[in-house]
Amino acid sequence: MPEIRFQIQWPDGSQETCYSPSLIVKDYFTPSQSYPLDDFVQRSQTALTIASDRVKAKYGMACSLALGQLQKIETQA
Repeated sequence: MPEIRFQIQWPDGSQETCYSPSLIVKDYFTPSQSYPLDDFVQRSQTALTIASDRVKAKYGMACSLALGQLQKIETQA
């Protein structure tokens, strides 16, 4: 399963590298596009949940890295 790391920039200007075990994030985010914070969180929830579900379907268990990344985004937001 192809994984991806993607760079985000928070409203305060700080940057973070995020992880997804699936390329599904490309369907929810456009490079260099700005999103309102609530929209970004919602897109993250959808994309990373789908990514984790794909891992679960293939390997029988959810992806703790994807769910951990989502939790980190939600906490930071």
